[in-house]
Amino acid sequence: MNEQTPHPDAGHSVPPAFSSTPAASSAPVPDGATAPTTPIPPTGGYGIQAQAHQTQPVDPGHPGAHTGAAFGVAATTPQERKTKNGVGGGKIAAIIIAAALVGGLAGVGGAVGYGALTSSSSSSTKTGTGPSTVTVNNPESVSEATAIAAKAVPSVVTIEVSGSSASGSGSGIVLDKQGHILTNAHVVTLDGEVSNPAIRVTTSDGRILDATVVGIDATYDMAVIQVKDGSSLTPMEFADSSKLNVGSMTVAVGAPLGLANSVTTGIVSALNRSIQIQSSAAPSQGSNGDQQQSPNQDGSQQPFQFDIPGRGSGSQGAAATISISVIQTDAAINPGNSGGALVDSDGKLIGVNVAIASAGSSSSSSGQSGNIGVGFAIPSNIAKRIANDIIADGKATHGLLGATVQDASGQKGATVVGASIASVSSGGAAANAGIQAGDVVTGFNGNPITDASDLTAQVRSVAGGSTATLTINRNGQSQDIKVTLGTLAQ
Repeated sequence: MNEQTPHPDAGHSVPPAFSSTPAASSAPVPDGATAPTTPIPPTGGYGIQAQAHQTQPVDPGHPGAHTGAAFGVAATTPQERKTKNGVGGGKIAAIIIAAALVGGLAGVGGAVGYGALTSSSSSSTKTGTGPSTVTVNNPESVSEATAIAAKAVPSVVTIEVSGSSASGSGSGIVLDKQGHILTNAHVVTLDGEVSNPAIRVTTSDGRILDATVVGIDATYDMAVIQVKDGSSLTPMEFADSSKLNVGSMTVAVGAPLGLANSVTTGIVSALNRSIQIQSSAAPSQGSNGDQQQSPNQDGSQQPFQFDIPGRGSGSQGAAATISISVIQTDAAINPGNSGGALVDSDGKLIGVNVAIASAGSSSSSSGQSGNIGVGFAIPSNIAKRIANDIIADGKATHGLLGATVQDASGQKGATVVGASIASVSSGGAAANAGIQAGDVVTGFNGNPITDASDLTAQVRSVAGGSTATLTINRNGQSQDIKVTLGTLAQ
């Protein structure tokens, strides 16, 4: 077996020209949106420790700090969650409805790393078909996963993207009745290969709709597209990802390898992870952005790269890397699952599938390795904030710390893990808050920080101008410092 190396599964680079302004009629997704066909009511850390090989802007944001008005999380009463019809001891209320059972195979190829979850090829790609309804042959032995799938599948779509020389498919999540659909930036741009794509959306019940791009956020590999008439779509309900536990049940829904309406199950394997992904679309900050220094000058740990099936790995001409906070899950995710849903035991969104670790050879353009039990999803709280910003303004903002950081563990005499402040920018957020060179950041808004990548991912996860609490270690003493973040230039 080849030695495993981190490799990002999703996230296409997005050319600057490929951003569109939302139509005047666009509106944020209403809070508390519920799936009309679902009888069950709603209920309600982030990043792999990866070190940057090259100096990269470290613009941490705050996780889920910006709640936005778009996606609400309704509460579920204990009585409503009682098991019905003798379906085991789980909380499987009457959610067995005519919905497509969507499975999760979002994967990537390439040497043990992250590969693009987008299934694509240089020739025309046909989306695979799947069951249009959840098949229940024996109602007396329905599983909890069946009930979850029945609720979530109608809110997940298959996205086909084509350009002059490339085509591919991924997955998407219905946000509202206005036709807004959330997916990954690398899905709608085929990892930067297409700047003016033709996009078609196939719903779980087999309808085909044309879509246009509302906006793309390359910093967190998110995008929102819109179909003309979304009145018949079923919006996905959002859960509060900050309340997740390791070990909680997860179900991945999407179109792995073009196989629409696929479902896989697993658990939350870890929280507060961060991964780095090479992206040619990442904004270059120069002297105006945070910088992340890598202690590994030998290049032993490279940033994760997008990997498209049949095309080898890495974004073409990737000039920078992005750091994103993720939920780790062992639910099977494979190419084509990018942009699809990771839901909880109530069928509510907890994450947007974005990447996986695979055990193939990233240097090979032929043959892809599938799921090995390590997949990643952008937490729903972060996805919600970014989606709301894109719908409202056509773009999202991200926090800026105004500092150069490096892994504390690589520094001589280190006593704690974290992100060590190498220098602060004059007049920047860090300097204004009294943060000094030599301080080690060990927490961000309550989330643990173990290295520079963690801090970058957390700072960028929150909106520009947000107030965040940094826990720092200075001369062996821990203290909390309030920081008003700047805004990352786009």
